[in-house]
Amino acid sequence: MAKVKWAVASRARRKRLLRKAKGYRGARRLHLLKAKETVMRAQAYATRDRKNRKRVFRSLWIIRLNAAAREHGLTYGRFMAACRRAKVQLDRKQLAELAVNDRATFDQLVAQVTAAR
Repeated sequence: MAKVKWAVASRARRKRLLRKAKGYRGARRLHLLKAKETVMRAQAYATRDRKNRKRVFRSLWIIRLNAAAREHGLTYGRFMAACRRAKVQLDRKQLAELAVNDRATFDQLVAQVTAAR
């Protein structure tokens, strides 16, 4: 049976791992075992935080909408309920963007929603 040589594949695997550890300090960048631990942990955090980012942004939109709605004498819950009754097709992200960047349009929207109550 022919001799199997794994040196090329092993070196490629090590290089790939150390490339992912680029930018880390000390042994976390240079030593294979420490780099592997750190990269695996970083990938786990990245997976977790991709889910967490969605939660964080939704809560930011809600905070912004609540602040903007309270300027018109409404709470966030009453504003969203009125939006549902008025069949407004905008989601929280778009509503928050209007509240922050286009105040006049948001004011018109609030007037339209409250009139539909």
